[in-house]
Amino acid sequence: MSACPVAKLRLKPPGSVYVAQSGEPSLLGGRVAAALRQLLVAFIAVASLATPARVHPQNRGAPLAPAPAPTAKASAPIDLSGYWVAVVNEDWRYRMVTPAKGDYRGVPITNEALKIVNEWNPAADEVAGNQCKSYGAAAIMRVPGRIHITWQDDNTLGLDTDAGMQTRLFRFSPSPASRETPTSGIPAGRILRGGVSWQGNSVARWERSGAGGGGNPAGPPTRSGSLNVVTTNMRAGYLRKNGVPYSENARVTEHFDVAPYPGGGQLLVVTTVVEDARYLTQPFIVSSHFKKEADGSKWDPTPCSSTW
Repeated sequence: MSACPVAKLRLKPPGSVYVAQSGEPSLLGGRVAAALRQLLVAFIAVASLATPARVHPQNRGAPLAPAPAPTAKASAPIDLSGYWVAVVNEDWRYRMVTPAKGDYRGVPITNEALKIVNEWNPAADEVAGNQCKSYGAAAIMRVPGRIHITWQDDNTLGLDTDAGMQTRLFRFSPSPASRETPTSGIPAGRILRGGVSWQGNSVARWERSGAGGGGNPAGPPTRSGSLNVVTTNMRAGYLRKNGVPYSENARVTEHFDVAPYPGGGQLLVVTTVVEDARYLTQPFIVSSHFKKEADGSKWDPTPCSSTW
């Protein structure tokens, strides 16, 4: 810390000091005293600016505890909770019906993946208990149906699907325990061998955009942003119903955004990026849309199926 400036007093040389005579009123009660007080006040003011203020807690030696960080629920820039129904406005032929065997158009697959596509056998998947292979985290948002988003706790967002009856958990503050057992909280029967599951381990965070009242900097601040979710540790599955594969080493990155729905209501846009060095030559990117519903009266849970 730099030394604080000190005012320099020019003293009179010896012999030139004024000594009041007996009976003469002291000048310290007049102009000289006033000048000295002004000089002292100025010195204290400069010193206070140069010296950092210190806070002395009542309990000496005890550091002040930092304020707790707001929870993910309390700091959410957007509200994703509620019931949403899929709006199938693209890839209808791949989403509403089971595509023909060998049809992988639009998916940048490797030669190894092509072999799996050509050998796809839905009956064999049913027998092996793999009828949920097209309902994993990399593909579930493309399955037509409804989703229900709720807060499981202050730092965990849950997403349920009626198609396939899947449960996804988006953890904002993964603890060491949740990293060791990423399937904690997933209903029994949906966890497969090796500790992995169809929905994997999802870590979430909020992405925030600028504040302002409807684009007006002078307006009151408004919350806006999106949800980012990264999912790993998944069971190998299908990107499409007809056996287009992704491996257990795939990485899924999703962005959840909310926008006004044309004609009224809310639209949820989920952008999904699947990266898989084994079965994809480049990232596979799709965008899925959902319209918000007033309630869950149309919720219709149905089990996984290898074909429709």
